[in-house]
Amino acid sequence: MKTTAATTATMIGMADTMVGGTVHFWADCSTNRLRSGTMKSARLGQLGCYAIVLLTTLAPASAQSVDRAEIEKIVREYLVQNPEIIEDALTELESRRLAAQAEVRSQAILAETDSLYRTKDDVVLGNPDGDAALVEFFDFNCGYCKRAAPDVEALVAEDPKLRIVLKDFPILGPGSVEAAKVALSVKRIAGDAAARDFHVRLMGMRGQINANRALDLTEEMGLDRVKLSEEMATPAVEAIIASNLALAQRLGLTGTPSFVVGDQIIEGAVGKEPLADAIKAVRQK
Repeated sequence: MKTTAATTATMIGMADTMVGGTVHFWADCSTNRLRSGTMKSARLGQLGCYAIVLLTTLAPASAQSVDRAEIEKIVREYLVQNPEIIEDALTELESRRLAAQAEVRSQAILAETDSLYRTKDDVVLGNPDGDAALVEFFDFNCGYCKRAAPDVEALVAEDPKLRIVLKDFPILGPGSVEAAKVALSVKRIAGDAAARDFHVRLMGMRGQINANRALDLTEEMGLDRVKLSEEMATPAVEAIIASNLALAQRLGLTGTPSFVVGDQIIEGAVGKEPLADAIKAVRQK
C-alpha cells in the first residue's frame, strides 16, 4: 500500500491521540533541561504507538488477524528497514505538541489580562505607565530567578517605557512562602518604593531565604518589623499568594522564573536578549 501525505498525517494524528496528545516532563526549577530518563521513555512510548498505527494502516486487513509474535516480527522488520519515518513522526508529534501548548497558553493569557497586569498587589519595576509590559513569576529561593535578576534590572535601565510586573510565586518550600508574605506586607505597609527596594535587595541575597532573613532586611531598611509580622498573618496576604498560585496553574506554569510577554510564555533564566526581543515584537504588533 502506497502512503500519501494525507495517510501519513492521519497516522501521526492517531499516534498523537494514543499518547494523549502531550508529553509531560519533570524539570528542575526554572531550567529548560529535561530529565533524560523520562524524556527517553516518553519518546520510546511515542515510537511504539506510531509503529502500531503504521502497521495497522499500511498492512492489508488479513495481516491484522495474525498472532502477536507475527505482528511484532513485522513491526520490527519494518522499523529496521525504514527507521527514518519514525524520526520524522516523532519530530512532527513534538512540533504539534508545542504548537498546541502555545495556543492554549496564548488563549489563557488573553483570558487572564486583568489578573496579570491590573492588580494593585504586585510590585512594579520600571515605568508604571509603560507602553510594554513583562510579567515575571518568581520565587525568592530560586537560584535561576537570582541569575535572571540582573537581566531584569538591565531591561528596566535600558528601556524607559518598559513596565515589569512581579508576581510572587512561592513554590520552593515554606521559606519561600514566608519571604513572599514579607514582600507583600512591605508593599501594603510601606508602599511601592519600599517594596521595589526590598525586592531588589532580597533577590540579591545568597543562601536560603525565610521570614527571619526577610524581616532582618526590613529592619535594615528602617521599617517596622512588628507591623510587618502582623500583616504577614492577615487573610489578605494569604489571599494574594493563593491567587498567584491559581493564576500560574491556569497558565500552565511549572517553574520559576516564568515570564509572560504579549501572548507568549518564556520559561527559565534565558538571558536579557530573548526577553528584549520578545518585548520588541510586542511593540511591533
